[in-house]
Amino acid sequence: MMWDEPFLESCCRAALHRLVLAGTHGRPAGLKDGPCLHRLAEMGLAQERQDERFGLTETGTQRHASEVLRRRAS
Repeated sequence: MMWDEPFLESCCRAALHRLVLAGTHGRPAGLKDGPCLHRLAEMGLAQERQDERFGLTETGTQRHASEVLRRRAS
């Protein structure tokens, strides 16, 4: 299998999963996973909202399904 997506470190995969679990409420910017949330935003998987919380993008939802959920099923 050839990868055309940037690699996600395990800490960023975990932050992506926490972002999915947070749903529409989002994740606050000042938490320990803040650097990963910023990294996810730079990759287009998350977005920083006006309320200083991070929300999931459609691309992030797809990446979570292909990378995080796929690993759980294994």
